[in-house]
Amino acid sequence: MATPYVTDETGGKYIASTQRPDGTWRKQRRVKEGYVPQEEVPVYENKYVKFFKSKPELPPGLSPEATAPVTPSKPEGGEPGLSKTAKRNLKRKEKRRQQQEKGEAEALSRTLDKVSLGETAQPPSAQQGSRAAPAAASEQPDSAATTEKAKKIKNLKKKLRQVEELQQRIQAGEIGQPSKEQLEKLARRRALEEELEDLELGL
Repeated sequence: MATPYVTDETGGKYIASTQRPDGTWRKQRRVKEGYVPQEEVPVYENKYVKFFKSKPELPPGLSPEATAPVTPSKPEGGEPGLSKTAKRNLKRKEKRRQQQEKGEAEALSRTLDKVSLGETAQPPSAQQGSRAAPAAASEQPDSAATTEKAKKIKNLKKKLRQVEELQQRIQAGEIGQPSKEQLEKLARRRALEEELEDLELGL
């Protein structure tokens, strides 16, 4: 912004009085001949900066139409200008990426099935555990079998307590978005309860 000068009848120049943001006024100031305000002093540029600013973008004699980007027609089999090996590598990478995406999608659908079916049916691990417990008890003597059953019952009760605590935390809103492991833990609750009942009846 140029400084507003005021010229009086004697030919002297003045910088006009201006108002400050707080409402007070600055005095009028006399300007000597040849004075250039700081804001209007040109910024120093060395010769290299001046050269690169004045340098044309195109080489001399080259028309802008000649430099217009040409859209290359893609040859069959991928990117233009690639060697056979590079094309083969691109295909391999693409195939690997698709397989990875497919594997992730399958894993996600499996976990969703486990979570949705977990309420109605026992997971295979729980069924195997309930079958294995009576078989182990029949092989060992009574005293060892009862201590092992007691350990299993204690372990199952602990797991059930953890599941109940997790359920309460989710209902209270402490956990906004439960993780995959937490959802699987919740889905196993019914199976754990049934296994605990079986073991308690066997004692």
